[in-house]
Amino acid sequence: MTDRSLAVVVLAAGQGTRMKSRTPKVLHRIGGRSLLGHVLATAGALDPQRVIVVVRHERDLVAAAVSDAAPAAVVVDQDEIPGTGRAVQSALAQLPDFAGDVLVLSADVPLLDADALGALLAQHRRGDAAATVLSATLDDATGYGRVIRDADGGVARIVEHKDADPAELLVTEINAGVYVFRAGPLREHLELVGTANAQGERYLTDVVGLLRASRLPVAAASAPDAAAALGVNDRVQLADAAARLNARTVKRWQLAGVTVLDPATTWIDVDATLAPDVTVLPNTHILRATAIAEGATVGPDTSLVDCEVGEGAIVTRTDATLAVIGAGASVGPFAYLRPGTELGDRGKIGTFVETKNARIGGRSKVPHLSYVGDAEVGEGANIGAGTIVANYDGVAKHRTEVGDEVRTGAHNVFVAPVRIGDGAYTGAGTVVRKDVPPGALAVVSGSQRNVEGWVLTHRPGTSAAQAAEKAAHGSQEEDG
Repeated sequence: MTDRSLAVVVLAAGQGTRMKSRTPKVLHRIGGRSLLGHVLATAGALDPQRVIVVVRHERDLVAAAVSDAAPAAVVVDQDEIPGTGRAVQSALAQLPDFAGDVLVLSADVPLLDADALGALLAQHRRGDAAATVLSATLDDATGYGRVIRDADGGVARIVEHKDADPAELLVTEINAGVYVFRAGPLREHLELVGTANAQGERYLTDVVGLLRASRLPVAAASAPDAAAALGVNDRVQLADAAARLNARTVKRWQLAGVTVLDPATTWIDVDATLAPDVTVLPNTHILRATAIAEGATVGPDTSLVDCEVGEGAIVTRTDATLAVIGAGASVGPFAYLRPGTELGDRGKIGTFVETKNARIGGRSKVPHLSYVGDAEVGEGANIGAGTIVANYDGVAKHRTEVGDEVRTGAHNVFVAPVRIGDGAYTGAGTVVRKDVPPGALAVVSGSQRNVEGWVLTHRPGTSAAQAAEKAAHGSQEEDG
C-alpha cells in the first residue's frame, strides 16, 4: 500500500569526477543495473507517494535512465547553484503542499536495501525527529562527512571532510548521505543555507545544524551494515560495491537451494532467477534476466546474458546471449549462441558451434565445428561436422530450412535460401544450392583424379618428396 506520508528524493546531479569517465557516475553498473537503477528499485520498494530525481550533469542520459528504471518518477533539473541543499530545494518545489517525511537518497549508494531504509523511517517516526541521519562507523573515515555529537550524545551538526578541523577529522562516525526530514522544517531551513564552505556549495548537511539551532530534535540511526551505506566515488569503490552485491546475491541463491561450487568466481546479476537444484560451476556469469530451471547445470567458464535454460539442461564453456535452451538439452563445450537461438528439448549444440537466429528442434544435434544462422532445423535431425549455413549473399540474409529426421554429411554448405525435406540425407562435402525433396539423397561430387608422381616432379627435395620416394622404393622391393 502506498505510503502517502512519504516522498523520496534521489540526488543524481553530480558529475563524479573521480570516476574519470565519460559515463555519468550514477550510470556505472553493478549487478546488471546502474547505481541509479539500484537506488530507484529500492525507493520503489518503499512504495512512496512520490519519487523525485534531481539531475544536472549529462542531464539527458540520466533522465533517460530514470525513465527506463522508474517511469513514474519525476525528473527535476538543478540550476547553476551547486550543492546538495540546492538539489533538495529544487525537488521540494514539486511538493508544495506535502507535509509528510522526505527521504533523501544518493544515487551513488546502491547497496542499501528496503529493509534498512524501512528501519530508518521507523526510527525517525518513533522519535518524532525533525531529521534523522543515517550514519556508519568506519576504521578509516577519510573523505566522508563526520557526524559531530554534543555532550549528551545527540547530533549537533555534520561537517564535510574538507571543512573539518583536526579534532573533527578524528571522528569515525560518518554521514552516509541518507536522511529523513519532516517536510515543513526542511523547507523552512533550506532557505537559510549559505555557501560559506570550502567548496562554495549549499550543503544539505548544514540543515542539521540549523535545525538544532532552532531547538528541533535531530537523530542519527546507525546503519546495520556500514559497507552497504557507503557511496561509490571511484573505480576502486565501484568494484568493491560490485563484489559485495554479488556476494549477497550468490548467498541468497545458495540459501534458496542452488549449488554454487565457487562463489568467488561466480557472478549473478540481481535480475537473474535460478530454481532449486541448479548447479553453477566455477567461473560462470549469469547476467541480466537469465532464468535457469530446476536441475540444470551451468559452467564452468560460461557466460549467459538474458537466456532461458530448461530443466535438467547442461551448458558447458559457453557464451550465450538471448538464447533459449530446452529441457534436457546439452550445449558446449566452446559453443557460441548468439541472439535468436532456440534449442529444443534434448537437443544438442556441441563443440565449436556458432548459432544465430536459429531454431533447432527437439532431439536435433549440431555436434561440432559448424555455423547455423538464420535457419530452422526440425526435430530429430543430425547436422554433420563442419557444416556451414551460408545465409548472407552480400546484401540480404536468407533462411535455410532443414526438416525432421534429416541426416547431413560432414563438410556441407547450405546456400540459402534452401530447404532440405523431412528424412533427407546429404553426402559428405556437398554444397546444397537447390531444395532437397523429402527422403532424397543430395550428393555433389566429381570423379577423383590422381596425378601420379606430381610431388616428385613439382616439389623435389621436400620432406614430402622424400617420403613419397621412400614409399615408392619400398613398393618396388615388395614387387621384386
